[in-house]
Amino acid sequence: MQPSSRFGSAPRNRAIDLRSDTVTQPDADMRRAMAEAEVGDDVFGDDPTVGMIEERFAHLLGKEVSVLFPTGTQSNLSAILAHCGRGDEMLVGNRYHSYHDEAGGASALGGVAYCPLEVAADGSIEPQQIDQAVKADDPHYTKTRLLCLENTVAGTAVPLSRMQEAAAAARRNGLAVHLDGARLFNAATALNENPASLAEVADTVSVCLSKGLGTPAGTMLASSSRLEHSIRRNRKILGGGMRQTGILAAAGLHALDHNVERLQEDHRRAAALAEFLRNLPARAGFKVRLATNMVWFTPRPEDFAPLGEFLTAKGILVGLRRPTMRIVLHLGIGDADIKLVAGEFGNFYRDET
Repeated sequence: MQPSSRFGSAPRNRAIDLRSDTVTQPDADMRRAMAEAEVGDDVFGDDPTVGMIEERFAHLLGKEVSVLFPTGTQSNLSAILAHCGRGDEMLVGNRYHSYHDEAGGASALGGVAYCPLEVAADGSIEPQQIDQAVKADDPHYTKTRLLCLENTVAGTAVPLSRMQEAAAAARRNGLAVHLDGARLFNAATALNENPASLAEVADTVSVCLSKGLGTPAGTMLASSSRLEHSIRRNRKILGGGMRQTGILAAAGLHALDHNVERLQEDHRRAAALAEFLRNLPARAGFKVRLATNMVWFTPRPEDFAPLGEFLTAKGILVGLRRPTMRIVLHLGIGDADIKLVAGEFGNFYRDET
């Protein structure tokens, strides 16, 4: 299978990969923790290292339980199916990953209808939209059961107050709330909030270990104990029951110890790169947006392909989804890399202008 054109292909000897924070690789210490992990059969419930991370993560997010999943897409879908039955409806932001980038799984596999709502500039959903979208108890309509939130949204950290307003609207309409917090720790870092404060707005919270935290795979789904049985059953139905998963759990525990506080370094480097790009010649006609560990660069339409080809030829990979290039900072990128990337952008626009 060919990789999506929005990301492009990695050359064999690539220099700097900025397509996503999912391209990170475990360092020597994380690999050592994985190799030394005590394991068991997690389907039988006897992998001790999985038990450790599930207990620790639940406590970290202020929830009663958490469950380890192989992927964030499966974690989100398992949560949705725990809240909704066939013929029910979920409200979700029209730019949120669970609606836009997960292949319609809730509908295809769960019979759940999507009701997409316009997302505000700060990544939030207006409470009034939620009030208006909830269906009346009428046999002509689906039953609105769930509000799906997200943080961060395309890198933008949604303020806690805005999440609370949306969640309050859901509660007064009798809805459950799920939070896709794939990059929740990036949001907490940017907002200077406790992760548990952000998680408190939702009944279920999905957090990815393999993005900013740098593990090879894994996502945690935190919830109340009331939902645990349904979540674990859904994971099994969706093929997420795994065996000696303590190897991945050990990577996650190492990441929680070593890779959370350092997220601020990714944000700092993203800000430095964005500032450099903004100072390129104004006549180049581009736009730059900074969002936590992401820089969104929109060149003139006629420059998109030539710039992408130029960077790739220099061993610099970025997300290539027209009309905007996504540049994601992560633990595999240092200050020297940022200097090199900035220099090549400068070379392109100096030659072009």
